[in-house]
This record gives sequence, structure tokens and C-alpha cells, in this order.
Amino acid sequence: MKQKTILTLVGAVALATGVAIAWVVAKQAGSAEPQYFQYFPQPRKLADVELVDQTGQAVTNQDVFKDRWSLLFVGYTFCPDVCPTTMAALSKIYPDLKSISTNEPIQVVFISVDPNRDTPERLASYVEYFNSEFVALTGEHKQLFPLTRSLGLMYAIAESTDNPNYLVDHSASVVVIDPDGFAIGRFKPKFNPGEVAVSDSEQILTDMPDVIKNH
Repeated sequence: MKQKTILTLVGAVALATGVAIAWVVAKQAGSAEPQYFQYFPQPRKLADVELVDQTGQAVTNQDVFKDRWSLLFVGYTFCPDVCPTTMAALSKIYPDLKSISTNEPIQVVFISVDPNRDTPERLASYVEYFNSEFVALTGEHKQLFPLTRSLGLMYAIAESTDNPNYLVDHSASVVVIDPDGFAIGRFKPKFNPGEVAVSDSEQILTDMPDVIKNH
């Protein structure tokens, strides 16, 4: 009986190993691994929150991310450098992103973490300047904090909001949300001396086809 149990266990291990090897071979036989995109160790489930879009409509994660590929960026409209640079770069490559062969459309989502100043009306004007198809969202901090944490991002308002020109510290990565609504990884900013640290749009355009194919 003991020998039979050992043989059964050995067979199960061999089967599991064979399946793992077959999966690796199949993955390697498919599209190339992304060069710049950094996968999370495992897909991240987004915090279940309700935000407001640039039309003033209340939306959930399901409304925004389901059945779409999303390139998500966190910032604020009064940002002097990282945000406008990133948004302009994403706008430049957006037509090429939309031409990628995929069953689900690709969208760009901008989440403002400065709800004190970024009203839906201001967000609408902001994204319209870069691309009218971009989605803009915001909400109360009690919604924004858990959402950004679940995305592997951060933000902080380090000075008094009594100063009308206060700055907000925030992550500069572009996170990819899959059509099931999970954050699967990110494009991290490039740090070059004397330049604004932003995610490289050409790297995003290079890797997104493989990110989609490998999903």
C-alpha cells in the first residue's frame, strides 16, 4: 500500500512537471517577452471603489476597465512637468496603440489624486487638450488611497492645501490593466540627468503587442 502511494505521488509530480514544461515551451513558442514592461509577481485585484469621470458620472472599476486594455496614469492637472509630458507622449502614440491587433480596445485612463481642485469640468478640459478619447477619473481620498495602493502606486500632498499652488507627489509609472480588470504590471519612468522622469512612450508602444499576446 505504501509503495502504491509513493508511485502515485511520483506520477503526480511527473505529470505536474510535464504540464509546467509544456506551458513554458508553449509560452516561448509564442510571442516574445516584453523588453521594458515589468510584470507584477501576480495580477493585482483593484480596490473596489466608486469614482467620478470627466462627465460627472459615477463609475465603478467594472464600468471603466472591464473588456478593455487600459494604460493608467495617476497625477493631477496642476502638475507642472510629469503629467503633461506623459499625457502628451501617450497622445502621440495613441493612434498606433489603437491599431494593435486585439479583441479588446485599448484606452488611456488618467486618475487625478487632487480632487480638491480637479473637478469633472476641469478634468474634461484637461484630457480634451491631449485627446478627447482619454478617460479621466477622480474621487474622494478615501476612494483614491486604496485604489492607488492596489495599483502599486502612491501619492501624497506634503503641503497645506491653503496654498493655491500646492504640489502633489505621485508615482510616474504607467500601469497596465487587463480586460478582466486586474493590474498586471507597469512601465516605470526613465531617469536621465536633467530630464523629467517619465515612462518612455516608445517603449510602451514596442511592448504592448507582446503584453497583449502573452495574456
